[in-house]
Amino acid sequence: MSDNTSMSEREGTTRPREAATLRKPNAAALKGAIQLGIGYAVGNMSSKPDRDVLMQDFSVVETVFLPSDGSTLTPAHHFPDFRLKTYAPLAFRYFRELFGIKPDDYLYSMCNEPLIELSNPGASSSWFYLTSDDEFIIKTVQHKEAEFLQKLLPGYYMNLNQNPRTLLPKFYGLYCIQCGSVTVRVVVMNNVLPRAMTMHYKYDLKGSLYKRRASRKERTKSSPTFKDLDFKEMHDGLYFDPETHNALMKTLQRDCRVLESFKIMDYSLLLGIHVLDKKPLTRAGRGDSKKGQKVLYSTALESIQGSVKDPEPVADDDTFGGIPAKHRDENLLIFLGIIDILQSYRFIKKVEHSWKALVHDGDTVSVHRPSFYADRFLKFMSTTVFKKAHSLRGTSSKRKKSSLYTTKYASQEFLSSQKEKEENMKALSMNNLDESFGSSSKQPDLLPVNRDFSRNEDELSENSGDRRDSASTIALDDALPSHQSDTELDVYL
Repeated sequence: MSDNTSMSEREGTTRPREAATLRKPNAAALKGAIQLGIGYAVGNMSSKPDRDVLMQDFSVVETVFLPSDGSTLTPAHHFPDFRLKTYAPLAFRYFRELFGIKPDDYLYSMCNEPLIELSNPGASSSWFYLTSDDEFIIKTVQHKEAEFLQKLLPGYYMNLNQNPRTLLPKFYGLYCIQCGSVTVRVVVMNNVLPRAMTMHYKYDLKGSLYKRRASRKERTKSSPTFKDLDFKEMHDGLYFDPETHNALMKTLQRDCRVLESFKIMDYSLLLGIHVLDKKPLTRAGRGDSKKGQKVLYSTALESIQGSVKDPEPVADDDTFGGIPAKHRDENLLIFLGIIDILQSYRFIKKVEHSWKALVHDGDTVSVHRPSFYADRFLKFMSTTVFKKAHSLRGTSSKRKKSSLYTTKYASQEFLSSQKEKEENMKALSMNNLDESFGSSSKQPDLLPVNRDFSRNEDELSENSGDRRDSASTIALDDALPSHQSDTELDVYL
């Protein structure tokens, strides 16, 4: 039943039993078929031995038919008959192992409880389902997107081996369900916004300003998803500490260059903002049946920090791996990831850009060539969305302390220079006095006795004292200009 060739030949034929069930299944039946099909595919792969991934493994497509009454290879079920295609099963098994996802845990998350349907705020017609443990998102994709992802897998494999810490989507499986007249292709990815954490603001950012505003219908929702123009009006930037900001921007730059090398454009940054308050965080919304599994590199904080290959998860139940940030006086937790990367710059996108450029500024529309799109995306994120917080308090205190030391040192130096000048002038006056006494005592026999000698001595002492006072006064006046105010003197003295 699972042979590729035989199933390909049988896809063009319709069995009588299938003809009776060629009707559109309801949503519950479709979700059940998706869960049953994924469960069968993962269980079938677990029986195959581990080996290295080869180039041909990326193009493998395994097909199996699952009738409702079961078969020798498939279980019986109460859903309509459907056909399951599994793309590159061995490669996706490697991706799951790279992120620490065990087969039993993956099956438990995907199949233990019914999937939760989510609304889609984007322009695409994709459906979104969330697993009950908040770990995985199941998104429906178009045929061209599924085909493009399969071609992308070898480069995706190389990029994850080089750096598992990335904000790019983590793909865990690609499947196709043909149920009745409905064909649904789904991809399993990591969940960027944990349901257990209230997102007070959600944004879908592209770096474009052309018609990038949430619609009226979207704004009426209880948890709307805003866009680029809304962000510029509602927030003036999110501030991070320098180390976190550098790690975040470095991760974004690396991821954008990878997307550019694959000629991918029109991707978005999904941004969730939780405003911290004094109330304790609750675990409402997270399934109690969770077995403690935590996917490696799945949180925002893990995706941007460190370079160690296999670290322990750093997220806890309080922050859920959110990145700390600030906006004005608010403390925030930021959750983010790059989404919608399955849009290549093909002919239809080139035509779309050319048409929009005729009616509007070509540099502002969302559809653009990959290199320009990446540069504009990074510029918007670095100048408008994510900003580096600078600590001003420590800088001002150091500057003030340094100025006080400088003033104190200058005043001490000035006083010491004044004392030195006074000592020099005093010594000079005493030397002059000694010379005048010495010259009169060298020839005592030649000079007549002067009856007023004591009076002259008193006059000399008085005159020398006047000269010392005058010298000190002159030195001080020379050092301090006459126009200097008393306040300036106080600074020095």
